[in-house]
Amino acid sequence: MASRLFTPQRFAPVATGAAMAAGIALFPRTTLHAESPNVPQARKPIYDDFESEPTPPARTSPRSNSPATPTKSSTPTPTDRLAVQIGKTRMFIYAHVVAAENKVNDVMDSALDLEQSFTSTIASLAPSRQSGEKLMPGSIYVLVAAMTGSIISRNRNIVLRAAVPLAVGIGAGWVVLPVTMRNVSDLMWKYEQKSPVIADAHLRTREAIQKTWRMARVHTKQAVSIVDDKVSAGREAAEDWVKKGK
Repeated sequence: MASRLFTPQRFAPVATGAAMAAGIALFPRTTLHAESPNVPQARKPIYDDFESEPTPPARTSPRSNSPATPTKSSTPTPTDRLAVQIGKTRMFIYAHVVAAENKVNDVMDSALDLEQSFTSTIASLAPSRQSGEKLMPGSIYVLVAAMTGSIISRNRNIVLRAAVPLAVGIGAGWVVLPVTMRNVSDLMWKYEQKSPVIADAHLRTREAIQKTWRMARVHTKQAVSIVDDKVSAGREAAEDWVKKGK
């Protein structure tokens, strides 16, 4: 009876199933890894700011020669934009301040040049020491002559009252201060040359005055010679009459 229950044909499937169950139990499919107790894990304080870990650079394939794709630039923050606007404002104000400073410097330079030109012009009118001409007594003489002309023409019309003192003063200046009057005349002529119309009128007036002066001198000489002839003839006639009376 026992030989019938435990025959090899019936024991083989049971042994095979037991072997498979023992294999699954002893050799699991999933491998479990335990943490090593010797390697301490780095812990961060809870108060540190969160910082994202840097991403590793993209690796390129050794076969492809194309460079890595560039990362997109981050958008500027409001602080950056405010800094840019402040910089532009400062440059704008600086440019205008520099322009105003240059303008003030130009105005001051022109004023100093004008003052220097005026003083040098006035100094050039004075006579040289070699001429022996003195301004102080000569100027007083010219002023007295102009006042005398004004007194003479005080009962005349307005044209004579304005022209006579000026003419008498200019004439006295040419007599008393010839070097100074020559310097003044040269300076006036230099300014008149800037206006051709005034220079032409001055030349014509000068030529007319010179011509009138020459004619007056010629007529004066003729009148003097005529008077001398008449006086000589009268004197000869008187001498002849006296001789005949004797």
